[in-house]
Amino acid sequence: MENPLRILIVEDEMVIGANISLQLSRFGYEVTGIVPRGEEALVHVRENQPDIVLLDINLKGNIDGIQTAELMQKEHDIPVIYLTANADDAHFNRAKATHPYAFISKPYKSLDLKRAIELTASRLQSASQAETHSTVENPSSKDKSSFILTDSIYVRNHDKMVKIIVKDIFYIEAERNYCRIFSRDKEYLLVMTLKDLSEKLPQGHFVRVHRSYIVNVEHVDEVAISHVAVAKKAIPLSKSYRDDLLRVLQTI
Repeated sequence: MENPLRILIVEDEMVIGANISLQLSRFGYEVTGIVPRGEEALVHVRENQPDIVLLDINLKGNIDGIQTAELMQKEHDIPVIYLTANADDAHFNRAKATHPYAFISKPYKSLDLKRAIELTASRLQSASQAETHSTVENPSSKDKSSFILTDSIYVRNHDKMVKIIVKDIFYIEAERNYCRIFSRDKEYLLVMTLKDLSEKLPQGHFVRVHRSYIVNVEHVDEVAISHVAVAKKAIPLSKSYRDDLLRVLQTI
């Protein structure tokens, strides 16, 4: 997988944690860490936010897995999959209040683990697609940096949302966890990775030409061996993206 899901394992039995990590790697996921305590998990999430947290309910230490999830959810909206050897009603009802995406009973089966993560990933994808069809007049309660429509993109600029017409966007440049949009009239800076933004842009208009650049194919004036010209700007063209660009240009 080019951009695998990033998963944190919170498990105080290190043999089990290591085995889960091995399974996840075989499935093609990236393990951001294996931590044994809830307190350590909270620090890890702040410093290296994963896409999913696999969380043992019965952690040793000052806080158990359910308390860890409650504290984590005050700061982050990260899906939780619980691991548990104790499925009694009291634990289940406490855990249910944190809205987990799945429960996996110990001793777990590899297939159960695989399916739980695939279902969670599917729900994440569905949520992302739903966000794509949101409008600025009726945004979700979560603070998002942009809302995507079919012909325009709304971006947060200072304290307001501003509308950029898709056809007016020339190209987008990545700067670590930021993206800079170069449009016909202005530049905009978004707190969003290029990967996240590319998934939200309308399909058919934009093509990635370099690890740090996405271009609007309608504004491509020239394709050379090592660059493309967009709005009098020479943008690097990686060999690995060249065929994709040519394929799109031939179909528009």
